[in-house]
Amino acid sequence: MSDTTDQISRLVKHRGLTIPAFLYGTAWKEAQTEALTSAAIESGFLGIDTANQRRHYDEAGVGKGIQLALAKNNLQRGDLFLQTKFTYAAGQDHRLPYDPKADYTTQVRQSFASSLEHLNTSYLDSYILHGPASSQGLNDADREVWRAMENLQKSGSVKLIGVSNIGFEQLQLLLEGSEVKPAFVQNRCYARTHWDARIRALCDANDMIYQGFSLLTANSVELNRPEMHSISKRLSCSLAQVVFRFALQVGMIPLTGTTSKNHMQEDLASYEIELTEEEIDIIKNIAFLDK
Repeated sequence: MSDTTDQISRLVKHRGLTIPAFLYGTAWKEAQTEALTSAAIESGFLGIDTANQRRHYDEAGVGKGIQLALAKNNLQRGDLFLQTKFTYAAGQDHRLPYDPKADYTTQVRQSFASSLEHLNTSYLDSYILHGPASSQGLNDADREVWRAMENLQKSGSVKLIGVSNIGFEQLQLLLEGSEVKPAFVQNRCYARTHWDARIRALCDANDMIYQGFSLLTANSVELNRPEMHSISKRLSCSLAQVVFRFALQVGMIPLTGTTSKNHMQEDLASYEIELTEEEIDIIKNIAFLDK
C-alpha cells in the first residue's frame, strides 16, 4: 500500500487522496440498502462501495442511506469516500442506467451522471470498471470505456479510477495501454490463490491499492481450519476479525458486507488486534498447509 507507515491506520494516503482502510460493501442488500448503509456509517465506516448495477445493487438506496447518516451523525460529504462502478450491459438486468445502443463513451457518461444523482453528490472519490468485457484479454470496448473513465478523472468529476474482477494478464494489458493507471484493483480474494498474491504483487509494483471482497464467503473451508481457530482463540476475537486484520496487515483494503450492526462494529475492531509474522505466514498459506 502506497504512502503508508508501518502502523495500521484507519486512513491511508494514496495518490493525494485520504482513503479509509476498510470499506463497507452494499451488494445484495435490496430493501435493506438504505438502513444498512446508514448503519454502517453510524458504526464508523467512512468508505462505501456500490455500483450502478440494479441487478445486484440499489445505488439509489445507498444514496438515501448516506444522506440519512450525514444528517444523523453531523458529517459532511467530504468526510466520506464514495466508490461506485460502471457495469457493462451483459452484467445488468433490464434496469439499465444508460442507453445500451449508445457508444461506450456515452454509456459511461450516462451511467456516471446517474450515479451522481443516486448518491446526491457532485463528484466521486473512486470510479471502477466493474470488470472487463470478457474473461480473457481486453477488447476495444474496454479501451473505450477506460478512456472515458480517464477523461472523467481529468475533468475532476472523479478523483481516482480503478478496475474490478480482473485477471493478472488483463491487468498487465491495462497498465501497458492506459494513460491514467488504475489506482485500485478490486477482486474476489481466495485463500487458494495465496489471497490473489500475483495481482497484489503487481499492485505493489505499480502504485495500486488492492481491495479484497468475499474474504469470508469465498474461503469458508480454509477459515474453519484449526490453525485459524487457534489464532482466533489467542486474540479472543472472531474468525472474521482475524481475516480482516490479516488483510490490513498485508496492505489490502478489505470489504465487508455484513448485515449485522454488531458485526459492523466487530469488523472495525479488527484495527485493535495484531497478528504476529508467524500468524501472517500461516494465513497466507492456509489453503496449502496439508499439501
